[in-house]
Amino acid sequence: MAGVTSPANTTSGTASPTIQTTANDPRIGLPVERLDTPSLLLDRAASDRNLQRMASFFADRPARLRPHFKNHKCVPLARRQLAAGAVGMTCAKLGEAEVLVAHGIDDVLIANQVVGEAKLKRLVAVARRAKLKVAVDHIDQVLAISAAADAANVEVGLLIEVDIGMGRCGVMPGEPALALAKQIRTLPAVRFDGLQAFEGHLVNVLDRDERTRQSVAAMSLAVQTRRLLESSGIPVGCISGCSSATYDATGVLAGVDEVQAGTYATMDRQYHRLVPEFEIALSVLVQVISRPAAARAVLDIGVKGAGCEFGVPGIKGFPDVEVPYFLSEEHVVINRCPDWRIGQPLQLIPTHACTTCNLHRELVVHEDGHVVDVWPIEASGRLS
Repeated sequence: MAGVTSPANTTSGTASPTIQTTANDPRIGLPVERLDTPSLLLDRAASDRNLQRMASFFADRPARLRPHFKNHKCVPLARRQLAAGAVGMTCAKLGEAEVLVAHGIDDVLIANQVVGEAKLKRLVAVARRAKLKVAVDHIDQVLAISAAADAANVEVGLLIEVDIGMGRCGVMPGEPALALAKQIRTLPAVRFDGLQAFEGHLVNVLDRDERTRQSVAAMSLAVQTRRLLESSGIPVGCISGCSSATYDATGVLAGVDEVQAGTYATMDRQYHRLVPEFEIALSVLVQVISRPAAARAVLDIGVKGAGCEFGVPGIKGFPDVEVPYFLSEEHVVINRCPDWRIGQPLQLIPTHACTTCNLHRELVVHEDGHVVDVWPIEASGRLS
């Protein structure tokens, strides 16, 4: 398969960015416009600049990058993040962790709760091969992981997730987190490694100063919880959290140790509004398939090919062209379009990179308008 890198050449913290190009892929060397559509594209130079920008920001700061694999789900791109200085990878799902570990990336945090007998069997199998941490927010989860890990003679690190306002998973800050930490420390085969907190309810606040103010106030609840645990004699190895939209706000807060930024590697239309210093490297090559009226064009993509949770996509190079809605499965209708011809290639800019990458099986990588590689998206569709 094009773009596969040998797992033996990569381990966490010392990863090489070298990608084994498959020269016999007929797309290598083609102008991007000659690709079949829809094709998910990655501008390698723009992505690399994003990786370097984020890595440079944290190079002389206490916090370290643990990028979120869920953004792109692509092992070659994860390796480039590690080569740029990331300490490990964050996953949303156990299935993503399995993919990373199978490819030799061995320092992984599952920033989610892992529940159920079938998943626990898989979890301990991963723990045999990697330094693994998992988020928890209830003693029942902890007891089940402890029993499974103890029976398998492995150890699993645990981060207590603290709800700092997201209203999703997590214990309340303060005493509830302290009580759970005390319970974890009495159990076999699990290790209390620290806290996880995510200010996800604030990352889309458009005003940057207001986003900074609110996100720092929210993350301070996790820092205060850390201080409570430490004053009670419980060491807290780290607080892991933050995002690409808050990296320079909560990521520099004293007491925060890991930044789980994800979207910066690819960027999308929504995040570019939030942190315009990062370049949009991700797009979907599409084409005009119909011109049913003088000012109307139909493109060959819909919600099965591009994530739209944060609004309608844009068209690269045509900032004034508006997508009136984005609800069809296979079509985008432009009602006031330029004089596009049938068959004309265009690049659509999704508003959500994470769900877009999950819909595709490969990234066609390009530089200077030509295809230079094809990287598999190994964890696309890995939802369990």
